[in-house]
Amino acid sequence: MNNSNIVGANIRSLRKQRGWNQETLAKKTGYADKSMISRIENGSVDLPQSSIMQFAEVFDVEPGVLLRKPTTKVEYYISPDTARLAQELFDNPDMRMLFDAARDSKPEDLQMAADMLKRFKESNPDG
Repeated sequence: MNNSNIVGANIRSLRKQRGWNQETLAKKTGYADKSMISRIENGSVDLPQSSIMQFAEVFDVEPGVLLRKPTTKVEYYISPDTARLAQELFDNPDMRMLFDAARDSKPEDLQMAADMLKRFKESNPDG
C-alpha cells in the first residue's frame, strides 16, 4: 500500500466515522465537489503536506493519524484517550454498571441517558 493509498484510506475511514458524505468533506476542506475527495480516497492523488495538515485539522486529529497504515481492526472510539478510559471503566467492576445497565434497560431509559450525554457534550465542547 503506497502513501497515497494509506492517506486516502484513512481519510475515507475518518469521514465515515463522522457520518459525512464526500460532498460534506469537500465543503469542509474547500474542494469544489466530491470528485476530488473520491480521487483522494482512492489513492489517485498524492496530497502535499499542506493538504494533509488541512484534512487533519478538519478531522481534529494529528497529521500522523492520516499517515499511519490502517489496521484491519475497526476502532469504536475516535479518541485513543476515550478508548482507554472506556476500557478502564469496563474493567472496573464498580464502574462496569455503565455498560451493563444498557443490557436490560427500557428503550426510553436508554434514550434518556443518551439525551443527557448529548446535552453534556453540547454544554462542554472541549470535554
